[in-house]
Amino acid sequence: MKRHVGSSFDEFLADEGLLSEAEATAVKRVIAYQLSQFMEENKLSKSAMAKRMQTSRSALDRLLDASNPSVTLQTMDRAARALGKKLRIELI
Repeated sequence: MKRHVGSSFDEFLADEGLLSEAEATAVKRVIAYQLSQFMEENKLSKSAMAKRMQTSRSALDRLLDASNPSVTLQTMDRAARALGKKLRIELI
């Protein structure tokens, strides 16, 4: 007897043409969450984090806003370097 009937949620999103957008939104939310956690753990204000990233506070605000899609690779790279990390993007 089957426990589940129908397709997976990913299959549903793919069928509706929404999977790549949903995945991009999820990645953006994870990045925003990780940055917020890092700032909280290290007691960094937005201004201090922006300075560490060598960018503006408004660029950091866009990065921290999970619903804002207008984030550049340069801003994400600066955030990664501010965390002592490297940004890696790949086509799969």
